[in-house]
Amino acid sequence: GLPIEVPAMTVNRFCSSGLQTLATGAAQIQAGWSDIVLTGGVESMSMVPMGGQKPSPNPYLADEFPQAYESMGITSENVSTRYGISREAQDAFAAESQNRAVAAIAEGRFKDEIIPIEVHLNGSTLIFDTDEGPRPSTPEGLAKLRPAFKVDGASTAGNSSQTSDGAAIELLMSKEKAAELGFEPLAELVTFQVAGVHPDEMGIGPTKAIPKAFAKAGLSVDDIGLVELNEAFASQALYCVDQLGFDPAIVNVNGGAIALGHPLGCTGAKLTATLLHEMKRRDVEYGIVSMCIGGGMGAAAIFKRV
Repeated sequence: GLPIEVPAMTVNRFCSSGLQTLATGAAQIQAGWSDIVLTGGVESMSMVPMGGQKPSPNPYLADEFPQAYESMGITSENVSTRYGISREAQDAFAAESQNRAVAAIAEGRFKDEIIPIEVHLNGSTLIFDTDEGPRPSTPEGLAKLRPAFKVDGASTAGNSSQTSDGAAIELLMSKEKAAELGFEPLAELVTFQVAGVHPDEMGIGPTKAIPKAFAKAGLSVDDIGLVELNEAFASQALYCVDQLGFDPAIVNVNGGAIALGHPLGCTGAKLTATLLHEMKRRDVEYGIVSMCIGGGMGAAAIFKRV
């Protein structure tokens, strides 16, 4: 672990917390306040207390802006109905995510970005080094699942992100410090942007954040070789890919959150790790990490290989 003299802080931007820490750490280095920063995130979704049907909203917000308390599943259904994303398309997208992740694991594509963990359980010692979520899937199999949030809805347990635990971390340095210590950087952070959208369709957030990032970086869709877009729900991921004009072949090439999970605080850091390793593997110059954020936002970061 880190020595006690190393300070720390907790950052919360829900689904983008892990990416926000990276942006905050990079800004601290750019300001000259730090030379080395560890950033990342952790989330144990399996340990989140389930309160059942006992909400306790802020009374003022509940009266004046009830959309703030719209459940994430219903926001997915809103995207489906408002923008014509069919159940069939969502199941096909989910099956592709699963099958890409299964193939990536079989081919060892995650090995370089995973640190094996020794786990002691019931007197046995296990080496935990492989994601548990991915499973071979077909659209036909997923079509048998019932809607999860609405009787006649399109979002199911099979085309939504999983309940997962996870942690990821990045080591950030100034260019000068990296050279001094003999580190070879994977990439540089070009820009990080966040945009607000209506809470009841929070899933469209990347369609607002990514154009902001393009404008700040002087880039366009044509400059991007790889995209890691968080799959909170197949509905919103499909909408974002279509609206932004990305080639589906470069989006989540090793599967996404439908297969691998979406541990909120970890996701931004995990997607960054996956993106940077794949950029190196394919010799891609520019890549994007982006996600929607519960409550009504989208975040996006552009990276450049160095």
